[in-house]
Formats: sequence, C-alpha cells, structure tokens
Amino acid sequence: MSEIEVEGLRLTVLWSSFALAFALGAVMQRTHFCTLGAVADWVNMGDLTRLRMWLFAISVAVLGTNLLAATGQIDLSQSLYTGSRLTWLSYLVGGLSFGFGMVLASGCGSKTLVRIGGGSLKSLVVLIVMGLSAYITLKGILAVARVNWIDPFQIEMAPGQDLPRFIAASTGGDLGMLQLGVSIGTALVLGGFCLKDRGFRRTTPLFGASAVGLLMVCAWWVSGHLGHLSEDPTTLEEVFLATNSRRMEAFSFVAPVAYTLELLMFWSDATRVVTIGIAAVLGMTLGSALVALTSRTFRWEGFRDVQDTANHLVGASLMGFGGVTAMGCTIGQGIAGVSTLAIGSFLTLAALIAGGWLGMRWQYWRIERL
Repeated sequence: MSEIEVEGLRLTVLWSSFALAFALGAVMQRTHFCTLGAVADWVNMGDLTRLRMWLFAISVAVLGTNLLAATGQIDLSQSLYTGSRLTWLSYLVGGLSFGFGMVLASGCGSKTLVRIGGGSLKSLVVLIVMGLSAYITLKGILAVARVNWIDPFQIEMAPGQDLPRFIAASTGGDLGMLQLGVSIGTALVLGGFCLKDRGFRRTTPLFGASAVGLLMVCAWWVSGHLGHLSEDPTTLEEVFLATNSRRMEAFSFVAPVAYTLELLMFWSDATRVVTIGIAAVLGMTLGSALVALTSRTFRWEGFRDVQDTANHLVGASLMGFGGVTAMGCTIGQGIAGVSTLAIGSFLTLAALIAGGWLGMRWQYWRIERL
C-alpha cells in the first residue's frame, strides 16, 4: 500500500468515526440516553428504566464486539483496556472521581457534548474545564502525581486482563470459544434483566440502548479492522490509523476532549492532526445539535448563580482527572471497555456508579442543611 493510499484510508477512518459519533449524538439526544440520568432516576425514584438502557447497550456492545473478535475481524488484545497491568487503584479512584464529578457537572463527558448541541453554554464551560483538567492529568502536574502515587498499585495479569484470555490461560481452553461463551453469557444476563421490565420494552428505550451498543461495535470495527495496517509503508510497523494511543480505539469522551483543545491551540504545528477521538467529539456535538434544532428543543442555557457555576467547575475538574486516571468515562470504560470484557473496566464501571450515587447523596445532604 502506497503512502497516498494510506492517507486515503486514514481519511476514510476519520469520516467513518465522525459519522458514527454523529449518529450516537443524535440517538442520545433523541432518546435521552444519559448515565447521570440513569443513576438519578434510580436514587430519586427507584426507576431503573434508564439504567436498563445503559446495561442493555453494554450487553449489545459485549456480544457484537466479541463476535468481531471471535471471527478474526478485530484483535481485542490490541485495545487500551485489555493489557496485562490491572491498575486497580487507578480504576477505583478515577471511576469514583468521575462519577462524583458528573453529578456536580450535570452530566458525563458524552452528555456534556449532547447538551452543548442542545444549546447549553454552561456545558461548553464544563467541556473546556474538563479538557484542561484531563490534559493536566495526561501531561501536567497531576500526571506526575498519578504516575507516582496511583498507577504503581497494580496486579500483573499475563497474558491480559480480559476474561476470555484470562480463563484461556488458566484452563487451556480455546480463546475463540471462550470469547463467544463469556460474551453470550454476559449479554444474556444483562439483556434478560433489562427485557423482563415492561417499562423498558418500549420503542424509545429499546431503540436508544440497541443503537448505542451497535454504534460502539461499529466503532471497534472501524478502528480495529478498517484502520488496521499490519505494516505501515513508512515505518514498516503495525499501526492503527488516526488514533492517539496507537492502539485500537472506540468511543471515549475525556482524553479526546483534551486532544481537541490541544489541536485548536497548536493548529499551526504540523505534528498535530485530527484523530478518531477528535472526530468523535465533533460528531457527537453536531449530531445532537441536528436533532435539537429539527425537534425544536434547542434552548440556550446558562449558569443559574455562583453556586451553580462553582459546582460545575469542580465537577468538570473531577471528570477530567477521573476520566484520564481510570482510562475512560461512562462511555469509554462503561461501554467500550466493558465490551472487551476487561476486568479493569468492570471495576471502573462499579466505581462510576458508586461515585454517581455518592454525588447524589451528597447533594441531598447539602439541600437538607439549607
């Protein structure tokens, strides 16, 4: 493959990622798919409908992603989530921080993009602060603290921390069969829990959850199959085109926001280029905006008062730190990571939910004191 053909393929990968994220933003805006909303409905009213949407999206993503892996379309060992280092403290601290922060900031990273598309100026401020916090955690002073004080707490799980490879290494079983078996079992448990509820078996929740899960599967295919070159003609090395991590990537919305801000600030630097994550940030926002405008739900929104502003700034900072430390957000770890069946992603998912629950309880405590 020539360099011109590689560049053409890179652009195809970017436009495909943009289109998938555009559809994701539109679906989330239209169906009110929201992780914070799921936790809030559960804590406030005992309503599990939106939590079931999240879990059903996970079940679809798990099944589809592992079908791709079992049939040789993608190699999940090349993802960011399935490495042999189980940095358990990073997952727990990052997940709790992000979950608590999303309560203060009125939504997670993906919901922030959706709300910007719907006209929320305060979500735009959240996005900028979250991106700056994420960048500081990636490369600044918080990165030093993270690397020295949090990341060293780890467990080595060779050959990898995803359940199929871990079980295969322990039992000598066939990896392809284990990927199918574990993913089908996981999907049946989660999907059965969701589908047994009559309130979930309605068009909007079922469509929203299924679409989010399927779009995640498509994102894995675009990055891990379409954008995969076993040998780059320039470096002669294996490469996943248009990724920041140099590994196979799906959707995530914390570090990519930091990279988006970096690109805008250093636009004249030829080494800074658009990546899958940056394309997804733009696609999510525009997809949401299209639905908001066509459905006439677009509304300008600003901060209510000083306290509202402070809460959002603190929440955004916590999300930036937590998303990088945990290597993903409610979408990046909560769906994309879990779809690889990585143990660390399950830990992060539990921490995200716990952090959100703690954030809701803390808000109630403050209200009761007033």
